[in-house]
Amino acid sequence: MSDMMKGRVRIEDLVIRFKGKQGETTALERTALELEPGTFTALIGPSGCGKSTLMNAIGGFVAPSEGRIMLDGAPITGPSAEVGVIFQQYALFPWFSALGNVRFGLKQFGLPKSEEVDRARAALAEVGLSDHADKFPQQLSGGMKQRVAIARTFAFGPKVLLMDEPFGALDAQTRLVMHDLLLDVWQKHRATVLFVTHDVDEALLLADDVRVMSQAPGRLIRHYARSQSRPRSFSSANSDLLEIRQEILHQLRPTSALADVH
Repeated sequence: MSDMMKGRVRIEDLVIRFKGKQGETTALERTALELEPGTFTALIGPSGCGKSTLMNAIGGFVAPSEGRIMLDGAPITGPSAEVGVIFQQYALFPWFSALGNVRFGLKQFGLPKSEEVDRARAALAEVGLSDHADKFPQQLSGGMKQRVAIARTFAFGPKVLLMDEPFGALDAQTRLVMHDLLLDVWQKHRATVLFVTHDVDEALLLADDVRVMSQAPGRLIRHYARSQSRPRSFSSANSDLLEIRQEILHQLRPTSALADVH
């Protein structure tokens, strides 16, 4: 299989349940989904609907109760270097510099030190942090910390990149800058991206495909394929984008709120 064809995620009849003091809870109802290699898919839904649960299952952190998840035809049975994860809270080690944090992500490959350093510096350059390689996390802004997290993940070349509300803690202006940066880096590496967000605009501006989830227990209820070139905007010229935004917002309203309208 050529590198361009790697990163196909296939989810078959996936169900996830958790056991608690009150008994068993279904976090994710029967779900089927296929992510084509190199595509960018956004997953959006109400809080607590199972978005992060689905993402964590693809990452190998949560085991399926039923069904299976395949990556390039092989079952995902646990975390691996083929699947990278970026969280909202950066997950940087405060005792490592930006360069040290990126190098840490490469340790698992047993590279010669010189190659490890070269790859880490190249990854930091991709996200515009060459001049900040020796700074520690406490010396970096929120946006810069997330750049380090992106560099650390792309440095080891994962086939699949999972992003769990990665820009949720950033201010609006910084988020827009990070959108552009993420798209630039993604288009160079072409990992298969699953981007979890609660922001409808963010989903529509970034993704090739937008998948909408129901309220808990979660299930996929709508699919919007986006073919518009980037960068996108919510202008009057993009009336279909505005219509889809309204549709999704309507679907995300609590059932009780919808009932009050009628």
